[in-house]
Amino acid sequence: MQANELDRIVTTALADFAQCDDPASLENAKARYLGKTGALTEQLKALSKLPAAERPAVGAAINDAKAKLEAALNARRASLADAKLGRALAAEALDVTLPGRGLGIGALHPLTRTLDRVETLFRSLGFEVADGPEIEDDFHNFTALNTPENHPARSMQDTFYVEGGMVLRTHTSPIQIRYMETHAPPIKIIAPGRVYRVDSDATHSPMFHQVEGLWIDHDVTFADLKSVLTEFLHRFFERDDIRIRFRPSFFPFTEPSAEVDMAFGAGDWLEIFGSGQVHPNVLRAVGLDPEAWQGFAFGMGPDRLAMLRYGVDDLRLFYENDLRFLAQFT
Repeated sequence: MQANELDRIVTTALADFAQCDDPASLENAKARYLGKTGALTEQLKALSKLPAAERPAVGAAINDAKAKLEAALNARRASLADAKLGRALAAEALDVTLPGRGLGIGALHPLTRTLDRVETLFRSLGFEVADGPEIEDDFHNFTALNTPENHPARSMQDTFYVEGGMVLRTHTSPIQIRYMETHAPPIKIIAPGRVYRVDSDATHSPMFHQVEGLWIDHDVTFADLKSVLTEFLHRFFERDDIRIRFRPSFFPFTEPSAEVDMAFGAGDWLEIFGSGQVHPNVLRAVGLDPEAWQGFAFGMGPDRLAMLRYGVDDLRLFYENDLRFLAQFT
């Protein structure tokens, strides 16, 4: 076997590979040289006919030739793939000078915007913003609010219990209890946050938001309650002609208690707040003397305020994460 024969095979193969214009013809060329009956493979088979002393050197030369052909083959495959991609891009007529597609600019969720607005307005009325845990014990969620075990009012707040007798809070009133336990009067706070109840329809959700307010001092009266809530609604809806009525109601933690309704359209009324003077038992539960301190509390659903402000008729739309809906409020 002559070394120049291997050189001839390598030279011829490299020239064939270079002339192939598509993957199919390249694979056919590979078979002519590296296939089972290829020229280089036949040289490898002929090793057995050589004297034993010559086999190592000739075998090494054949392996070196094979490595050259495989390297050239891989390079040509990559070249053909690049050419194919170039033709595809050219067919698309892409204009590489066009600006890229930027990421969309996010915005606050409409419920978050409503909560921020509520907090800002109450701060302007002299209220602080308090916070507390979403998982509560029975005392802070019920008992301290004049709702002892087996009280019928608990059935109005059928809710989600978790391990150890704890409960996902049904209102943000526990924040008020915890605040009164750790702060001496006078107290003037709002307590916003998420709350949980077993309820779901067009105007209710198992998880929703609530903002409760509390003002405790020596001489805070129902007249102050009416003034604060009226002023808030005027500012929130940016209207001075809003009609409001206080309708007698029942809450275990206030006495007297009232629902606050707002008039819409041709005399239709919609409940906005629950409110009332803080019940003496609630003051006693946190160590305050009801003969020395008094005040009012109220609660509202900012989700409902958002529905009214933005003209949305189904609360569930706020929680479906449909960007087509949410983008209207950016």
